[in-house]
Amino acid sequence: MCSIMGFSKKTYNKEEIRPYFDRTISRGPDMSRVIETPSGYLCFHRLAIMGLTEAGMQPFALDGDYVVCNGEIYGFRPLKRQLTEQGYTFKSGSDCEILLPLFHEYGLGMFSRLDAEFALIIYDSAADSLIAARDPIGIRPLFFGYDKDGAIMFASEAKNLVGLCKEVCPFPPGHYYAYGKFVRYADLTTVSSYSTDDLETVCRSIRNKLIAGVDKRLDADAPLGFLLSGGLDSSLVCAISSIVLGKKIRTFAIGMDKDAIDLKYAREVADYIGADHTEVFMTRQQVLDSLEEVIAMLGTWDITTIRASMGMYLCCKAIHEQTDIRVLLTGEISDELFGYKYTDFAPNAQAFQDEAKKRVDELYMYDVLRADRCISVNSLEARVPFGDLDFVKYVMSVDPQLKLNTYGMGKYLLRHAFEKDHLLPEDILWRQKAAFSDAVGHSMVDDLKAYAEEKYTDEEFETLRRKYDYCTPFTKESLLYREIFEKYYPGQARMIRDFWMPNKSWEGCDVNDPSARVLANYGASGQ
Repeated sequence: MCSIMGFSKKTYNKEEIRPYFDRTISRGPDMSRVIETPSGYLCFHRLAIMGLTEAGMQPFALDGDYVVCNGEIYGFRPLKRQLTEQGYTFKSGSDCEILLPLFHEYGLGMFSRLDAEFALIIYDSAADSLIAARDPIGIRPLFFGYDKDGAIMFASEAKNLVGLCKEVCPFPPGHYYAYGKFVRYADLTTVSSYSTDDLETVCRSIRNKLIAGVDKRLDADAPLGFLLSGGLDSSLVCAISSIVLGKKIRTFAIGMDKDAIDLKYAREVADYIGADHTEVFMTRQQVLDSLEEVIAMLGTWDITTIRASMGMYLCCKAIHEQTDIRVLLTGEISDELFGYKYTDFAPNAQAFQDEAKKRVDELYMYDVLRADRCISVNSLEARVPFGDLDFVKYVMSVDPQLKLNTYGMGKYLLRHAFEKDHLLPEDILWRQKAAFSDAVGHSMVDDLKAYAEEKYTDEEFETLRRKYDYCTPFTKESLLYREIFEKYYPGQARMIRDFWMPNKSWEGCDVNDPSARVLANYGASGQ
């Protein structure tokens, strides 16, 4: 991960902006640079992943233009060879050095050509203005706001902009901003016509495209690690990676010290694929002590995101403190594509598809945000194979009738796709998975709820929650999170669209807690 900022005007001087930029120095602790453009500034904190020498430091410059980018450009080597043949020269091994040549060749059309997880800011010298863009899923973070004089500014995280602008807004994924307007350049989830592939063809394509998505994310000059929960998604990423790399990989799992559910499954997978496996344990006190820090780091008040971040943050903290790992592969985005416990209640195929579209479109405010912040605050980089653009586009195009759980097993397509490979033990491939915030141990969520119950009387809860007319807290736990959020991001609650909850309009999903534990079909998931 890296941290970027861009200022279109010099409303503030360098000394004034530096403290705001340094709020995210953990994203890029290796080197820092702030440069002046004729009209504003570009800022970069570097975490060296590709091209580890100082030559890979940004901003990159070309004929008066500059770029800062937090991202990974997959397949950059053939693009680099092509650009070299066209007369461009390169001084580093950094993938991001190709961005300005691409801009010079293709202009704003460059963004639809990128196979990447990225957020970037270009200074266009011809127009003396900033161009900004974000990847189609929003895996890399970007926010924007306007200063007191109405000039736009961009930053990797909301916390960089709090105090500089009145309203902080998430930069919409799959968009670029140029010359005063936002333009959508990519839409992965709007399907004009569904694929006519039959089930076996679909599963074969899912298998091949996921392997390709994992493969391209294993290219790093810095040491790789893998988050392994013991559930299907992270287990597949780890198993595929182990085979592609042809060597022992390093895996990490976390659970509560007294009732961890998934640790035993993660250990089973690690043993099966021959991984160098590390278990991290967390306690009730660690969870409570870390709560405020986690919410301040995340920039959200959403219950699900905060719960799921506790284990991920503490696991990544241990990795940062105890290893030389710099890049982590994770299993996010599979649930939104293939369905989860509550999507078993989808009334029909179109409802399932509509829900998948909504969830993938909004992921940047929830699970993707969680993974980015938990990993980057510990000076690590996240890579998300299930977010591969080709993979996402294909799965979204699959006839939703095939994705409905009519098989007696959720995510059947994904499981069946790898059934013949024997990459995983049968009981893992066909296991009903618990949600991550439950799988670390049911006691963690119970502890957080109990802590909130102790903090507010019923009368205090009713009085305090009414202060918030936007997404009003509806439990003491949600009030606790909102109050901490407002302490660090006052008046910025609209950065998050809503509570990440099951679709309450579906029968069986009108619940008051986001945990799958409250659904009638949870069954043996938490055992």
